[in-house]
Amino acid sequence: MLSLLIGLPLLGAALIGFWPSKGSPTQLRNIALAVALGILAWTVAIATQFDLASPGMQFQENLPWIPQLGLNYKLGIDGLSFPLLALSAFLTCIAIYGRGETVERPRLYYPLIFLVNAGITGAFIAQNLLLFVLFYELELIPIYLLIGIWGGQKRGYAAMKFLIYTALSGILILAGFLGIAWLSGSSSFDIGAISTQNLSLTTQLILLSILVVGFGIKIPLVPLHTWLPDAYVEASPSVAILLGGIVSKLGTYGLIRFGLQLFPETWSLVGPVLAIVGVVSVMYGAFSAIAQKDIKRMVAYSSIGHMGYILVAAAAGTPLSLLGAVTQMVSHGLILAILFYIVGIIELKIGTRELDVLNGLMNPNRGLPLTSAFLILGGMASAGIPGLVGFIAEFMVFQGSFSVFPVQTLLCIIASGLTAVYFAILINRTCFGKLDNQLAYYPKVLAVERVPALVLAVTIFILGIQPAWLVRWSEPTTTAMVANITPSHPAQIAQKVNYFAP
Repeated sequence: MLSLLIGLPLLGAALIGFWPSKGSPTQLRNIALAVALGILAWTVAIATQFDLASPGMQFQENLPWIPQLGLNYKLGIDGLSFPLLALSAFLTCIAIYGRGETVERPRLYYPLIFLVNAGITGAFIAQNLLLFVLFYELELIPIYLLIGIWGGQKRGYAAMKFLIYTALSGILILAGFLGIAWLSGSSSFDIGAISTQNLSLTTQLILLSILVVGFGIKIPLVPLHTWLPDAYVEASPSVAILLGGIVSKLGTYGLIRFGLQLFPETWSLVGPVLAIVGVVSVMYGAFSAIAQKDIKRMVAYSSIGHMGYILVAAAAGTPLSLLGAVTQMVSHGLILAILFYIVGIIELKIGTRELDVLNGLMNPNRGLPLTSAFLILGGMASAGIPGLVGFIAEFMVFQGSFSVFPVQTLLCIIASGLTAVYFAILINRTCFGKLDNQLAYYPKVLAVERVPALVLAVTIFILGIQPAWLVRWSEPTTTAMVANITPSHPAQIAQKVNYFAP
């Protein structure tokens, strides 16, 4: 069943790329949308057979590939990977539909989107370290081309920066995986066959640090974040939705799956450091967002801050904090998707993203009132207003992390207040005020253009009112994952640090 999740996007890419007739952009878009909906439908079919009570891997597939290298085609999903799989399938549909029918070179554009989807899906379900790296790298070139061809004015610079950073991330992750397998004496790179318990604490710390840096680039964490503002801003709205909504989750997923799960003892040692890095990312993202004049760049910097919450939650290593981390990944993906989509609509209809130029969009006669309403909802969700999915995700993160890292958690709570500040600035300057009587005759937003925002808004609202529909998929898995982790209390840290003393 899982192989079909990889095969469908690859089939869609081949079908569109080698379509026998010339094909109009509308025809190719309809084919792409049908394939994307097929992927989503198959994900729903898997959901109907998913055992909510099981914490382990389900729907496993295992075929020998290159046994001499320890590389096997081994797949599986659990409560950590399935919500992200569903998010990927959902946002792929949004990205394809939201791009409209005006995309240039559709024979190349849609296959690249599907290659990204196949790479992300494969990485989430891979149960072999080398197989994960192959899928992790699969989305690199497609994203580079999507930014470099369909991006903004500085697309070449942004695409090359993304390529260099992500390539370095892949190299570090591969080096870490090779070190884990070779030093542990494993003849296979299958996750279930590898144990790091026989490695010294020093060796574990070095290997874990390599993985933290590798995945930290992908998240990205401060100070490894400098590629993100350029890539997100220069990418088209649909590509930015994929980048921020799901590609960045490969970093947090990898950190939990291969960091926390493979190094449970060392994780408790590095937890305080990771929590500090998470807080720095949260604060930096918030203050940088406040300083922006470009609303798309503001949303991009806000993403850095909200990804920092996930790191703090994962570092705490409690059942509730880890469940909150998974919930925050899904919440962040949905919220970022609606914000990037609405920013794209504003730029398309008005021709600018500058806060100093935009005003009065809530005007019911000559503005973009419904678009403004969606922007307000996205800002409220990002700020953690109760009743929306952002609130429950952040609440679980804070509640689960406070017992382990009270100071860091309080700083994150303060930063969540800063989120309200910069979104209040954004909404006040764009949605309210007086329209320019000479210039404010904007094209109307068509009903078909509102569909992605409406679907995202309904999803954000429903999951905020009924969060159990989201958290129930992950709770058994996250509880089992933290069973071997000792919370990072000062006395325990000091005891472990003495291990390195002569």
